[in-house]
Amino acid sequence: MKVLVTGASGFVGTATCARLVTQGMDVIGTVRHLPAQPLQGVEYHRMGDLGADADWRGALSGVDAIVHCAARVHVMRETVADPVAAFRTANVVGTVQLARQAAERGIRRFIFLSSVKVNGEGGAVAYCETDLAAPKDIYGLSKYEAEVGLREIATQTGMELVVLRPPLIYGPGVKANFQSLMRALARGIPLPLGALQNRRSLVALGNIIDLIVTCIKHPAAVNETFFVSDGEDLSTTELIRRLAVAMGRPACLVPVPAMALTIGLTLLGKREVATRLCGTLLVNITKVRQLLGWAPPISVDEGLRRTAEYFIQHQQ
Repeated sequence: MKVLVTGASGFVGTATCARLVTQGMDVIGTVRHLPAQPLQGVEYHRMGDLGADADWRGALSGVDAIVHCAARVHVMRETVADPVAAFRTANVVGTVQLARQAAERGIRRFIFLSSVKVNGEGGAVAYCETDLAAPKDIYGLSKYEAEVGLREIATQTGMELVVLRPPLIYGPGVKANFQSLMRALARGIPLPLGALQNRRSLVALGNIIDLIVTCIKHPAAVNETFFVSDGEDLSTTELIRRLAVAMGRPACLVPVPAMALTIGLTLLGKREVATRLCGTLLVNITKVRQLLGWAPPISVDEGLRRTAEYFIQHQQ
């Protein structure tokens, strides 16, 4: 079986390629720049930016399935003049362009890595697949609009679509806030996060990769949307404590009440940070368990151990 992975040099794309190679599949990886350490067994194709002008023909020859990881990702500080247009060009137009060209060449299955942000920023009740979309930012909106476009193409052409909506993905090589948290723990920096009682769903990199591989072939995955998580939800405080254990470091946590932390961060212009640290965001994975017979093979503690081990070895 031949599989095309877009964003093949990214966090999820690299791990997806590596797993597919071990499964004996022929892997095509599209990248903007060739990786410094290319994976053995992956045939790389350089592509330009995602958008209406992207020509995927050279990468699509003989492909049976596509795993679309490439995207313009959510960032805390925007630098482009028109972020709305940038997100729509890459995540909506670029995704639809790829799917159309794939359908024209008879490629049967398209796995789209979407986001829980299609549903919003969380709340007391876990999201499930039947909930209405309610994105709160342009990243979530662009993922939702891409889903709509893909479903239209699937209906028109018979292409088999699988949509995955993960929450925060962590694992070896993770960047952004998770990496910053590990750096703080490594340096013994006191953190005002010792009294948070929120709950958040997370997904280890190994778990979402395992589900991607399952969805490539599983007949019951066709034209379905799935949430994915580790199956264990943690408060921010508990996450930090267990991450500290994985790193072999003490967690220096100051018990600042969630309300005080939220107010303080909001006054500093960091309301989004407050939401991520103090808010609850849950996903229900009953559907993927029942329909596909899938369960996360990696526990939270094992996922954190692998993440911490990579961080320590590479001293990020």
